[in-house]
Amino acid sequence: MNILLIGSGGREHAMAWKIRQSPALKQLYIAPGNAGTAALGENIPVEVTDFEGLKNVALGKKIDLMVIGPEVPLVAGLRDFFESGPALKQVKIVGPGRAGAQLEGSKDFAKAFMQRHRIPTARYRAVTGQNMDEGLDFLETLQGPYVLKADGLAAGKGVLIIDDLPQAKTALREMLAGQFGAASRKVVIEEFLSGIELSVFVMTDGKDYRILPEAKDYKRVGEGDTGPNTGGMGAVSPVSFAGKSFMKSVEEQIIRPTVIGLQQEQIPYQGFIFFGLINCGGQPFVIEYNVRMGDPETEVVMPRLKSDFVELLKATADGTLASARVEFDERAAATVMLVSGGYPGPYKKGVPVSGLENNNSSILFHAGTRMSDAGVLTDGGRVIAVTSYGAGMKDALAVSYANAGRIHFDGKYYRKDIGFDL
Repeated sequence: MNILLIGSGGREHAMAWKIRQSPALKQLYIAPGNAGTAALGENIPVEVTDFEGLKNVALGKKIDLMVIGPEVPLVAGLRDFFESGPALKQVKIVGPGRAGAQLEGSKDFAKAFMQRHRIPTARYRAVTGQNMDEGLDFLETLQGPYVLKADGLAAGKGVLIIDDLPQAKTALREMLAGQFGAASRKVVIEEFLSGIELSVFVMTDGKDYRILPEAKDYKRVGEGDTGPNTGGMGAVSPVSFAGKSFMKSVEEQIIRPTVIGLQQEQIPYQGFIFFGLINCGGQPFVIEYNVRMGDPETEVVMPRLKSDFVELLKATADGTLASARVEFDERAAATVMLVSGGYPGPYKKGVPVSGLENNNSSILFHAGTRMSDAGVLTDGGRVIAVTSYGAGMKDALAVSYANAGRIHFDGKYYRKDIGFDL
């Protein structure tokens, strides 16, 4: 099977690493890929939003299966584009169309969907410039902290959590005035939920689903969960508080109603659903949906997936997940993200990376790198995820931290307290 994997981050490197292990794979292509994926398949320099370029790759390389990694091409309708062209009918696709991708592309759509299908989530109000007074009044009914979310995609930066009511009102006005561009022309105000977060992932063919290993990621740049949000500074799997009873509640109250809700609303969906959850006193609530795997959670989920990933991808695209089995590796996995100095603010690119050959027992997933004649260079804020196995979380983290210290590039930074709250 010829597979085209769309994306260039740590998530895609981890998926490529798992795809490469399948005997069902004939050839793997990654568009555009990074320095790490280059060792697992053929990188093709086509951007994820270049639909015509991806079409030419699919036709030229005789692609059988396309796996869409990031959210941007999903929300923009890459699947719809492929399905509209007769020449591309033979390409099976993992990733929802534009209708399903609204679960991530519009916070308002997602919250209304949860409300319609009685899926536990925080109280909310969607606000635009036309009904801003309603939003200001709704803020008065809440207790701080106050949660404001840009309705559209904002590269992980469109969520504000503010303690002070007057500041929250000012922030609402600024967001609606274009603080996050078109993404915040509509703002979702949410009741703040207090608890501990985790990520749960499923693959679904639109009728049936299979649950993948759960994970917990760490978004804040500073230790003790301080400082601004990032794309993710590390992750662990399994999650200690997500036992059988809790996960049964997640499945019965959240996963199953979501898949059934998509069917009832006649929204076709073949792909991943990421449930961003919070455990409030033992009860799960949905914070957000994503319509793809998380990053850096994928870097701990893929190592814990024992099943043939390509067979699961094929079953997802074919509508045959009912007969698929998912097996987990019982070991823990932990990943530590090495980031560029200054991230998530301004940072340098093109910085040489050394010491990769000194890695001992970790898996190095490249998140923001590129190859040059001089070797591997940084090419993003998040550079390399160092993932390790262990009998438990602490054992896995110890190996990751040891190897994180063996990799060098100017300005390298990483959090040394991943898993601190578990």
